[in-house]
Amino acid sequence: MTTESQSPAVAASPNLLLTAPILGTLARLSAPNVIAMSATSAVAIAETAYVGQLGTSALAGLALVFPMVMLQQMMSAGAMGGGVSSAISRALGANDSHRAEQLAFHAVVIGAMAGIIFGTIFLIFGEYIYRLLGGYGEVVTEALAYSNIVFLGAISIWLTNTLASIIRGSGDMKIPSITLLAVATSQFLLAGAFGLGWGPLPALGMAGIGLGLLIAFSVSTLFLLWYLVSGRARVKLTLRGVHLKAEMFRDILKVGAVSCISPLQTVLTVLILTRLVSEFGIEALAGYGIGARLEFLLVPIAFAIGVACVPMVGMAIGARNIARARQVAWTGGISAGILIGTIGLFVALFPNHWTGIFTDSLPVLSSAGLYFAWVGPFYGLFGLGLCLYFSSQGAGKVLGPVIAGTIRLIIVALGGWILAAYSAPEWTIFALIGGAMAIYGAATALAVYVVRW
Repeated sequence: MTTESQSPAVAASPNLLLTAPILGTLARLSAPNVIAMSATSAVAIAETAYVGQLGTSALAGLALVFPMVMLQQMMSAGAMGGGVSSAISRALGANDSHRAEQLAFHAVVIGAMAGIIFGTIFLIFGEYIYRLLGGYGEVVTEALAYSNIVFLGAISIWLTNTLASIIRGSGDMKIPSITLLAVATSQFLLAGAFGLGWGPLPALGMAGIGLGLLIAFSVSTLFLLWYLVSGRARVKLTLRGVHLKAEMFRDILKVGAVSCISPLQTVLTVLILTRLVSEFGIEALAGYGIGARLEFLLVPIAFAIGVACVPMVGMAIGARNIARARQVAWTGGISAGILIGTIGLFVALFPNHWTGIFTDSLPVLSSAGLYFAWVGPFYGLFGLGLCLYFSSQGAGKVLGPVIAGTIRLIIVALGGWILAAYSAPEWTIFALIGGAMAIYGAATALAVYVVRW
């Protein structure tokens, strides 16, 4: 196994990501990501508040579209974005800047094509998809008013996240985080202004709220393109000496394409769990929703640490310093597990500190408390698994974590079907959710431990 002192790439490279203390470097890289991801989560909550002022049909319409918007974000930023950062960081770790530039151009091609395909699917088949999900009448009308604008800008969302991933691959977390923070701020203001008609602007309703997202991501795409083309980034985006090569696409897609399975698993798991819990009544569903909302706010912690691990692991792999790559992976995973696990234990012991923010209904408080009692203790393993998933992207070995996600989905689907068939009590569903989280984290850790990097 190669050590730092033995690696010629490390010796030749001035990159501190290959030599600096791991924990401190991860903390420094993760901090701006936490701020940006938290702002993005806050915008999602603010948009829901805006839509709430437009009426019940608008809220129901947003509920149909939101999972698809989140699927696009998870695919472009976390899945394919991880593949982009991984390939570029491995090239830089091997001191091959020319290859990194070529990979950057290929990444833009992938991002643009994915955006066009994603947008086309929902612009053409959006109505059929939302009706299949249970929408009808005015609800579908409101959903399409928002969806058609949002997915008109699908290419800008994919390109923003792709370009940000190129920059992250070089170890720069500040510019992508500042850009995404600006996107979140702009989206918050523009969605309210165009959707609700602030000041002299007309109230465009759901279309206006979608327009806020479209404008914010379009401007961010132009900025990041300028930043990369201008040569200010470590990896320059250029056409000079670049030729499209299948091998370059494979290097990105062998991680990014496989990683895209994970967001699909996540969405399917959420849909299955929502359907299962709904059988126990509105109070149980509300309690589950409050619990799931906390998880939605905790995921940015794992994401922030995870995307910081990608370039550190990738560069170490490129420099053939496998020992450091594994140290980064376990340091990041354990850190995320401790942070998220601490929050999980707190809400398991004192659930009303979180649930009470949203409701004072005793049945809902009781249901949410039951949920946290069974699920909260396993948040740590879930956070560990999520962060190790990103480190596996950096190593180019993502199949194990994806299989772990498949196991979780199977457990939820099969276990939920059995429990529903025997009319099991509410707590058994929550225990199933917690157990599936624990198995996912443990299976991911096992995959990282046994797979050769």
